[in-house]
Amino acid sequence: MGVRSAFLFVIVLLIAALAALNWGTLSTPTDVWLGFMTVSAPLGLIMLGLTVVLAAFFLVYVLYLHSSVLLDTKRHTKEMQVQRDLADKAEASRFTELRNFLQAQENQHMAQNADRQTALLARIDQLEAAVRLRSDQSDNTLAAHIGQLEDRIERRPSLPVDIEPRI
Repeated sequence: MGVRSAFLFVIVLLIAALAALNWGTLSTPTDVWLGFMTVSAPLGLIMLGLTVVLAAFFLVYVLYLHSSVLLDTKRHTKEMQVQRDLADKAEASRFTELRNFLQAQENQHMAQNADRQTALLARIDQLEAAVRLRSDQSDNTLAAHIGQLEDRIERRPSLPVDIEPRI
């Protein structure tokens, strides 16, 4: 129980105790002017009754405010849930969009890598063919030189070969 509730409860108890202790005075009939006529009635009971009516009115008003706050809270909670769901869907669509974008980028990079690899392999094939051609040309040139040297050696007159070693 809160401090305010305890304070209100103490005030109600004090009013009830004061009414019980002074019941004789409260129930004594008196002439009461109502604005257009005079009536003989117990003024204390009229005032006590008006206090009870006012307390009941405030109690009904507090209950109305409390229920309207609860209904507003429930409505706001539903709206917040709807907004949260929309945000979750938007986030999920952003993730899906990001995944699709990254996948497209990856596919683009893979295609570029495949093109580069194809170009590199073609360049290696060209270089291999050029090296093979150059190697064949070197072989032919070397064979031609060897052939020329063999021709020169064969055309040269033979000289006696001195077999004894020189010391």
